[in-house]
Amino acid sequence: MGEFLPLLPLASVLAVLLFCGLKAFYSLWWKPKALEKQLREQGVRGNPYRILYGDMKDEMQAVKEAWSKPIALTHQIVPRVAPFAYQTVQKYGKTSLVWIGTTPRVILWDPQTMREVLLDKLGQFQKPPFNPLVRLLARGVASLEGEEWAKRRRVITPAFHLEKLKGMVPAFLISCVDLIKRWQNLTSAEGSCEIDVWPEFQNLTGDVISRTAFGSSYEEGTKIFELQKEQAVLVIEAARVPYIPGFRFLPTAKNKRRMHIDREIKTMLRNMIEKKLNSMKMGGSLGTDLLGLLLQFSNNNDQKNYSITIDEVIEECKLFYFAGQETTSVWLTWTMILLSFHPNWQQRAREEVLKICGKNTPDFESVGHLKIVTMILYEVLRLYPPATSLFRRAIKETKLGDFSVPAGTDIWLPTILIHHDREFWGEDANEFNPERFSEGIAKASKVQNAFFPFGWGPRICLGQSFATIEAKMALATILQHFSFELSPSYAHAPYTVITLQPQFGAHIILHQLLY
Repeated sequence: MGEFLPLLPLASVLAVLLFCGLKAFYSLWWKPKALEKQLREQGVRGNPYRILYGDMKDEMQAVKEAWSKPIALTHQIVPRVAPFAYQTVQKYGKTSLVWIGTTPRVILWDPQTMREVLLDKLGQFQKPPFNPLVRLLARGVASLEGEEWAKRRRVITPAFHLEKLKGMVPAFLISCVDLIKRWQNLTSAEGSCEIDVWPEFQNLTGDVISRTAFGSSYEEGTKIFELQKEQAVLVIEAARVPYIPGFRFLPTAKNKRRMHIDREIKTMLRNMIEKKLNSMKMGGSLGTDLLGLLLQFSNNNDQKNYSITIDEVIEECKLFYFAGQETTSVWLTWTMILLSFHPNWQQRAREEVLKICGKNTPDFESVGHLKIVTMILYEVLRLYPPATSLFRRAIKETKLGDFSVPAGTDIWLPTILIHHDREFWGEDANEFNPERFSEGIAKASKVQNAFFPFGWGPRICLGQSFATIEAKMALATILQHFSFELSPSYAHAPYTVITLQPQFGAHIILHQLLY
């Protein structure tokens, strides 16, 4: 009998190998093909599933070709910004299928269905799980689900109440005035100058966030912003290939850089938190900014109250730093570009600002009366939304009208495609026409829910009002002091690195106005 004992380890190894092989077969082939069959039986068409990569190589090739050169000065930007989605719906229809590795992703191009997904009254959808390397950019409330998400959101929401935002206006103004002074110095010799406004607005919005959310100046936060920008590029690169479990632990040059950036950002934010806590120990208060509110809930020993750790506070700070800066800076950048495209609207906006504000610095009350400026900002968000798509995953089989979404299927809500759809916006959908928002958002499109630059439903962007007030104040202040036009060196090349950005910068010629 003893002679058979050596065979037992071999049998165990063979059993493990068989189990791993069956699991791999199930994950890489059987499950994707079963989901594909369910979707095709419902008339959802797309490329057939290809093992491991799916459509990811085709998508990367489409992006590479689309982003290889600028386009004409047009707002028909969808083929460049979202080339693979555009090509897919052209070939297979508005409800179509793409493969992100082994995961089927259904493009839904219907505002009413989109509303059902984002409202998600029954808790049937979640955000797709992030590649672990993508999570290095920011986790925070945006990555949470269920009760944990609800509790964290309740903690953060008070920082964005209207009265709190009203109290932030003086800090907004300091940052805006600093920008105007800098531009005046640049234009003082000749009365005009060429400038790339994209990094200028990144600095502006970074300064605003540092002052209003963390009580520091831009100089203290500038290193964080630079590191976050570098991390965003590294994260996008990681997201475009299938993730192999454990890959993040391999000591590749880019993995080491990703981890180094993450550690450095956390260290800087931890130092800011310690300064805040030390100030409190010396008799100061935590304050009413976002960081102060979060610290009130950190290490709370009262079990009846919600408690978050310092590490979780750091993740919320990373998220707010990145999302707050990127969203408003690209919004203002595209606004300057579009008002340079359309000088008649630039003049109309300036006349409104001068009529309401005169030469006085815009304040909370005055920006609330800027109807034309608001129409322009909405139209910019329609044509150039900072977030070009939203994604959700069905965690159980879900009915959307007559369509049954299998569990494990991703839903792709293509914001930029819906925002440019003639069916929803009319024949001038690819034209800049702020007049469509003259009666507000509800009446701007032919159907409800066709405009969702900040998302929709319970997970709508918390910082929407913050960003809107900031954008209005910055634009109004600029219009008071400068006219502007596109530089001959400007190359029109919108592309996506987390947010919709100008690939080759936003070169504008500023002309200082002398009254």
